[in-house]
Amino acid sequence: MDATHRNHRNPAFVGDDGRSIASTVDISASSAAPRDNTDDLESSKLPEERATWGKGVEFLMSCIAMSVGLGNVWRFPFTALDNGGGAFLIPYLIVLFLIGKPIYYLEMVIGQFSSRGSVKVFDLCPAMKGVGAGQAFQVFMLSTYYAALVAIIGRYFYESFQDPLPWAKCREEWGVNCINSAPDAPNWSQVESDGQPPQNSSVKSQNDRLITSSEWYFVKEVLHEKPNIENGIGLPNWELVIGLFIAWACVFLIIRRGVKSSGKASYFLAIFPYVVMGVLLVRAVTLPGSLDGIYYFIKPQWGKILDPKVWYAAVTQCFYSLSVCFGNIIMYSSFNKFGHNVHRDASIVTALDTMTSLLAGFTIFGILGHLAHEIGTDDIGTVVKGGAGLAFISYPDAIAKFKQLPQIFSVLFFLMLFVLGIGSNIAMTSCSVTAIRDRFPNFKQWQCSLMIAVVSFVIGLMYITPGGQYMLTLVDFFGASMIALVLGIAELYTIGWIYGTDRLCKDIEFMLGRKVGLYWRLCWSIFTPLIMTVILIYFYATYEPLTYNNIVYPSWAYSIGWVITAFGILQLPIWMIVAIVRDPGQSLGEKIRGAFTPKKNWGPTDPLLREQYNKEIENDLTPKRGKGIWAAIKQNIFG
Repeated sequence: MDATHRNHRNPAFVGDDGRSIASTVDISASSAAPRDNTDDLESSKLPEERATWGKGVEFLMSCIAMSVGLGNVWRFPFTALDNGGGAFLIPYLIVLFLIGKPIYYLEMVIGQFSSRGSVKVFDLCPAMKGVGAGQAFQVFMLSTYYAALVAIIGRYFYESFQDPLPWAKCREEWGVNCINSAPDAPNWSQVESDGQPPQNSSVKSQNDRLITSSEWYFVKEVLHEKPNIENGIGLPNWELVIGLFIAWACVFLIIRRGVKSSGKASYFLAIFPYVVMGVLLVRAVTLPGSLDGIYYFIKPQWGKILDPKVWYAAVTQCFYSLSVCFGNIIMYSSFNKFGHNVHRDASIVTALDTMTSLLAGFTIFGILGHLAHEIGTDDIGTVVKGGAGLAFISYPDAIAKFKQLPQIFSVLFFLMLFVLGIGSNIAMTSCSVTAIRDRFPNFKQWQCSLMIAVVSFVIGLMYITPGGQYMLTLVDFFGASMIALVLGIAELYTIGWIYGTDRLCKDIEFMLGRKVGLYWRLCWSIFTPLIMTVILIYFYATYEPLTYNNIVYPSWAYSIGWVITAFGILQLPIWMIVAIVRDPGQSLGEKIRGAFTPKKNWGPTDPLLREQYNKEIENDLTPKRGKGIWAAIKQNIFG
């Protein structure tokens, strides 16, 4: 498209105030063209005007609150710990550059361009609507256990007002291999040496490993954790039930009016955590031995870099950290004004997300270095166990070492974690709400939000039982990690090769008025889907049964896990068959081709913009059709 053709035909330059900054819009040529209104009936079911963010900055803040969350502060440090510390950083940064950032921008683009949620956006290829359906199921499962983590955080927040902190000192029943998290306090091992043995020292059988009081408190007092779940997972802890109810009540109250209410809350949800995180980082680096932990974090162990499992961990961490391939980004961007500068926002969020992950890593590894110094070991990796408990063990341990008013820092820290968890869960729950309301537009926002909150609360009860961490790990693996990779690959091949990278780039040019660089084209068409495919193949080739703290699950638990995975992935063939059957084509071949072709109402929701877009995209895609497969591949990649 030449410049003269562009400057009067693109009314896409709409500011965040909703006003077009184009002086004139020439649509006379396209508006006279006849249209096939077959699919317009479906679009007429949508509300006349889709809700939009009050200000463009609310979208940016909401994306920060969504992407900068527990995935950074909770998941990133223990994923790095489990994968060799600094050895994990290089694969993570490479994956971020070749996978995370390209997918983030891609999802922002298609959501804003179409003003459709994560399921309906696949009107661009109706046969692949199962990608959106599977992602909606996946993000729903994720939201149920995120709320359970927030419930545990709420318990710690409540206990933080006690003096002394309940996890600061060892208790008699925890045995002689417990060491106090608080400084200058006698341990039970010291009491025993004075001739007063504790009543129960049987716990010393755990390889005689010294365990901090913060870890004992988490396992014994908060989780009441079972050694296995062979006989079931037990009943919910009533204290955590209250926390779970509060977590879902907060989510409901914030999203009950859609982006109008969640956008206002995004300022606090995005900014407040950084204030607390900065304070904790300063405290962490001033602890003795902390620099050893930070050095472990940034020092690469080159042997680990060639381990495909580390690369797989980097990909899944990238998914969790940025929330790509879950549908959240598509959903949030679908409420943007059409010409909003998502290229800028994608660059800001991905850079800020990486910085936050590193900031959290420095903080947690500084604490681990100090714990190793206290225990007397040089192996940072063996100081504490990995898993969800890391944030509930290492951070409280560091807070307990504050000699002056540790309660203040504890309250702030767990309030920060609570805010991070709520911010992420708002996005995930909103994604489910939007998927439902795109299909049933007469379903009111507050009704849909309340229904999902109630159902999720009931499901979440299983995560706050004595065997809850077993189930959380199971759902995290089978319901999130495995499904995310498969559906993410399907999404990339659908958009990059069925819909077409070249067409996507022309959509961006039409919407934003900017050319798409070669980096984006190569990532969307080649590098990103190829890398993810290789990692997926390796993962299935080397699959080993999931364990929790080296404990094998019973067979019934594995069965539940595979049913969850199958349900998510089987959305692909199910919806493909549905799309082919529903297509109005006369022959099977016509139905298949029609199911893999964008619907006639695909594009901007504004009828005048869509009319213009259809004619413009037809002119752009016509020239090289019918000139062979290699010409088509070259055009798709390079334009």
